[in-house]
Amino acid sequence: MKRGIDFVGVAVSCFCHDGAGNYMLEKRGAGARDEAGRWSPGGGSLEVGETIIEAVQREVREEFCTTPTDIELMGYRDVMRDIDSVKTHWVLFDFRARVNRDEVAIGEPDMTDEIIWVKIKDIPEPMHSQFPAYLEKYKNMLV
Repeated sequence: MKRGIDFVGVAVSCFCHDGAGNYMLEKRGAGARDEAGRWSPGGGSLEVGETIIEAVQREVREEFCTTPTDIELMGYRDVMRDIDSVKTHWVLFDFRARVNRDEVAIGEPDMTDEIIWVKIKDIPEPMHSQFPAYLEKYKNMLV
């Protein structure tokens, strides 16, 4: 059985920042679950026996080689999509957290091609298909 397809998947996203108004984005690589070549914040699936906060900490460490601090829940989203004629449903808990820019590195090179730091107004295209709605929902929190 597959998460998000045979049953509702639970995941976290974490938009990492440096405390100075700069946010980190990853360019999704060929090994990403979907939408390779598109920009998004990091994240991943909740594992059995893991709390939501533990999932955020683990995902940031795995993907970006650093430990998040000042972890803040922004909200959640039901993400229902049709990917290659397959219906998917995920519940995402969306966080933002501070990270040390000097520690950040690509931890999963098969899933991430590049990491950049940008101001919210300078987010590049192409974005992950779910990212514009994410930015709209949390625009008042992402300053």
